[in-house]
Amino acid sequence: MARGGFRKKLYPTVTGLLLVFLMLWLQFSDMPLMQQTMQRLDSLVYDLRLRAMLPGRHVDPRIVIVDIDEKSLQQEGQWPWPRSKLGQLLDNLYAQGVAVVGFDIIFAEPERNSGEVVLQRLGEVRGQGDALVRGLRDYLPLFDNNLAFAEKLADREVVLGYIFHNRGEEAVGTLPQPLNIMPHEIVARLAMSTAASYTGNIDVLQQAARHGGFFSLEPDPDGIIRRAPVVVRYGDYLYPSLGMEVARLYLMVDEVELQTAMVGSEEILEAIHLGQTVIPTDSEGRVIIPYRGLWGSYPYVSATDVLHGRVNAATLENAIVLIGTTAQGLFDLRATPIQAVYPGVEVHANTIAAILDNTFPMEPAWATGADFLLTLIIGLVLALLFPRLAPLPLVIVSLAVLAAAVAFNFWIWASGGLILALAPQLLLVIVLAMFNMAYGFFGEFRSKRQLQGMFGQYVPPQLVQEMSENPEQYSFEGESREMTVLFADIRSFTTISEVLSANELKAMLNRFFTPMTRIIFDNRGTIDKYVGDMVMAFWGAPLEDTQHAVHAISAALAMLREVERLKPEFQAAGFPIIQIGIGINSGVMNVGDMGSEYRRAYTVLGDAVNLASRLEGTTKYYHVGLVVGETTRHLAADNYVFRELDLIRVKGKAEAIHIFEPICAKAQASSELLAELQLHDEALASYRGQDWDHAASLWQQLHAAHPAVQVYALYLERIEALRNAPPAAEWDGVYERTEK
Repeated sequence: MARGGFRKKLYPTVTGLLLVFLMLWLQFSDMPLMQQTMQRLDSLVYDLRLRAMLPGRHVDPRIVIVDIDEKSLQQEGQWPWPRSKLGQLLDNLYAQGVAVVGFDIIFAEPERNSGEVVLQRLGEVRGQGDALVRGLRDYLPLFDNNLAFAEKLADREVVLGYIFHNRGEEAVGTLPQPLNIMPHEIVARLAMSTAASYTGNIDVLQQAARHGGFFSLEPDPDGIIRRAPVVVRYGDYLYPSLGMEVARLYLMVDEVELQTAMVGSEEILEAIHLGQTVIPTDSEGRVIIPYRGLWGSYPYVSATDVLHGRVNAATLENAIVLIGTTAQGLFDLRATPIQAVYPGVEVHANTIAAILDNTFPMEPAWATGADFLLTLIIGLVLALLFPRLAPLPLVIVSLAVLAAAVAFNFWIWASGGLILALAPQLLLVIVLAMFNMAYGFFGEFRSKRQLQGMFGQYVPPQLVQEMSENPEQYSFEGESREMTVLFADIRSFTTISEVLSANELKAMLNRFFTPMTRIIFDNRGTIDKYVGDMVMAFWGAPLEDTQHAVHAISAALAMLREVERLKPEFQAAGFPIIQIGIGINSGVMNVGDMGSEYRRAYTVLGDAVNLASRLEGTTKYYHVGLVVGETTRHLAADNYVFRELDLIRVKGKAEAIHIFEPICAKAQASSELLAELQLHDEALASYRGQDWDHAASLWQQLHAAHPAVQVYALYLERIEALRNAPPAAEWDGVYERTEK
């Protein structure tokens, strides 16, 4: 019995020790995949720790954000605003006694002189040589908003924002003066990457402002903004970020010192000394962003309130002002560790606050050794202890060790601002605990595996997870239910396949189907099959979905956007540019495991399915990417805006149907779009009533305003043909489709 018990403990003990050394190897492996995985895990733990350690609600009054928000856009008009208005904004800010102003905005293009527009029209009427026209040209500078704005910038502590990027395109605009670093030669010696290009402000504004700071923010691989560069090298010079330059002016520091260290034969950047402030950086000049709190940790003032003098003077007096935007349509909302939606301008505010307070978190040089030692000690103790514990004590000890590791890590963060890896220790504790309890969960695991085997190739993982909660409710048995089916097909695929080799064609289809499948899965769809260049999917089975039509349309619109995103990638890979057509229809269908005793598949059948295939074929004729049937449109009418395309009778069907093109979500529909669609519906009514003149007049108006919508041109051609060959008196407006 003793030997048997020893052997039973020996196996999990040895396996546990192997897991410890495997975890250490994974943590410090040079393999890119391992590094990325461990970095992703540690980033996740870092985010949780950061959110847990955030202080209570506190607003820092030293930094005020003048917000170009939805209220400002509604009251002042759409962006971009005239630069005369921005000049007035500056005047009002400095009249209130602000110290420094930073623009989280770029002025890469000159504003057109309104006087030139008037003179051009006047010249067309009176002739360019007319004395009045020639005389008025002398007054053009009076209408130059660029010069007027430049005058507002001059002799003021204003920092203009710009962008550095690593794309090899031509530089645009003018760069400000680089940092004054002594000795200058140190910059050239740094082992630091160099920006490829930049997008700067127009020369007249940058020369007037004198100061500039880049606001480029590169997210981590998971899309989260955790680090931000405070300096970027371009050529042999270092340029400051928007936050650093604003802080430098506020602190009245002229020279910047670099702290470097030799690592092997390379000199790397360790820190930047800005007066008495030490900014710890990595070798690329990046800092860990010291988030102070959730959105709103700094006073927000609406830009329109500043323009109209509705701001308390005490709010702005001697304050640092950052002018940025939180309006949804201006795209400066970022994903951060503390909030999924967070203003980019407030990221810069956090950097400024940390410089003013000299409180940057840092990852010490000895962190790697400490991480290794902590992982090793915890792993060895638990690998020897866990096999000797019953399930309940094992859980209690695991939780205690996890709590101790978290407490120590949080303490060293809170007391010294030091960052040590926590994910490897947590992961190791969890892995060892799970390994020692695995057999207790074997039964549940087996049932989930069986369900995954049945539906995993058709259904997204999140739906399989939902199904696994009640696995007995799902099977391959056939049934009829209302569902939505989607067909997506690459246009001109035969031509494409003729110019590619078999391997190239396979590679192209794999790169196409992978994101398409992900989108379908993300929208709760079930993959039916791939046939050549076609993918078929459906919604409503095996898991019931009351929003099956809405989810199908959402997936289709996302697929069309993804195709546009893929075009540059395909072009770079040497593949032909592709377009797709998508047909969607809803109705009662038969769904289940169908086929023969040799081969079976979980699929849908029925007239509604066939109609969806026919609708996909109509997309090319109407020059649209997506066509849906009447039932689909009815089911999704509360969620999407549609353009009616036609009343058609498809091949093989006696009954005519109305077909529609989903345009966008209702919440995104502008008043201009709704007016356009209303005019189109009026034209359709006149067309079906054979009032050719009125219908043609409306479609000519629509075609002139929206030349990209080719449906309008198609109807104009059809009306011309009907005028030449009038239809029968009983004609009901149906268009006969003879093609599949």
